[in-house]
Amino acid sequence: MSVTLKQLAASLGLSPTTVSRALNGFPEVNAATRKRVEHAAAAANYHPNTRAKSLATGRAQAIGHVIPVSTSHEIVNPVFADFIAGAGEIYARNGYEMILRVVPDDSEAHAYRDLMARGSVDGVILHGPRTNDARVAMLAELGLPFLLHGRTSGVSAPYSWIDINNQRSFKRATEFLCNFGHRRIALINGLEEMDFARRRRNGYLEALDEAGLAPDPMLMRQAEMTEPYGYRAAQELIQLPDPPTAFLASSMIVAYGILRGLSDLGLKLGSDISVVTHDDELSYLPNDGDVPLFTATRSSVREAGRRAASMLLQLVAEPGSGPLTELMETALVLGASTGPARV
Repeated sequence: MSVTLKQLAASLGLSPTTVSRALNGFPEVNAATRKRVEHAAAAANYHPNTRAKSLATGRAQAIGHVIPVSTSHEIVNPVFADFIAGAGEIYARNGYEMILRVVPDDSEAHAYRDLMARGSVDGVILHGPRTNDARVAMLAELGLPFLLHGRTSGVSAPYSWIDINNQRSFKRATEFLCNFGHRRIALINGLEEMDFARRRRNGYLEALDEAGLAPDPMLMRQAEMTEPYGYRAAQELIQLPDPPTAFLASSMIVAYGILRGLSDLGLKLGSDISVVTHDDELSYLPNDGDVPLFTATRSSVREAGRRAASMLLQLVAEPGSGPLTELMETALVLGASTGPARV
C-alpha cells in the first residue's frame, strides 16, 4: 500500500513542503534531511503523483529524447541504452517521466518544435552532436531548456553540455602505445562528422606529432562503430605491406571485431599485436576480471546519463543557472591486449 506525501511528511515530523523539496533536490534542504526523507520514501514505497505535481508546478514533469534513426547515425550504437538507463534513474527519483521520440533524420527539428508546442516536456537532452551542429541554435531559439551529451565544435554561442575528454583520452592512449615502442598505430574511429570522433582523431594525431611520427592516412579509418567494421579493418590493415603493430579502437564493439579479425589470422593480442579501445563500461559488455581483456580508456556512460539528467533538471528548476558544463576524464585501465612492439 502506497502512502501520500502528507502521510510521509507526518511520519517524519516535517511539513509536506519540506519533504517535497527534499525529494526534488532543492538546495535549501540540508543534506542530512534530504537523506532521511529519501530513505523514508524508499522504505514506504512512496511515489509522487506526477499529474498532481504537474498541475501544481505548471510543468510537464517529463524530459524528451529525440532519436533519429538513420543507419549511419552514431545514436544507433547500443551505448545509448546505458545512457538512458542512468538518466532514467534520476528522472524517476525526481518524479519525472521520459518521452522518447524516434523519428527520421529529416523530422528531428519538427519533433523538438512539436514537443515544445504541445507542452509535452520541460527540457530535452540532445544526442550525437556533430561539428557545427545547427540543432543548438534551433533549441536556443525555442527557449526550451536543453543539454548536449557531448559537445559541438564550431558553435560559439554558450550551451549546456556534459562530455568526456575525448582528445586527451586518445592522446594518452596513443602515447601509451608509443611508449611500448609502437610506431605503426592504426586508428579505427567512429564517423568523424561526429564531434567525439573528431576530437579522438585530434588526440591521436597530437600524440603522434609529439612522438615525431608522421601520420599515415592508410592507418586511419572512420565508419559507423559496429563489430563487422572492426573485423574488416583488422583484416585489411594487417594485409598492408607495412602493417600496423597496434590498433586504437573507438568502442568495445569495434574492438571485439578487431579481435575476431586478428584471431582469424592467427594473431594473439598482447604478444603479436596490441589493441587499446575506449570502454563505456557497458553493463552487457563488461571488460573486467583480474586482468581485463582489453587495455582501455574507461568512462561510465551510465554515470554520464545520471549526471546529464541531474544537470538538465537543475536547468528546468532554475532557469537562470545555465549554461552548465562538465568534462569527465577517462581512466586508462591496463588489460591483456597490449605489449611491446615486436621487432
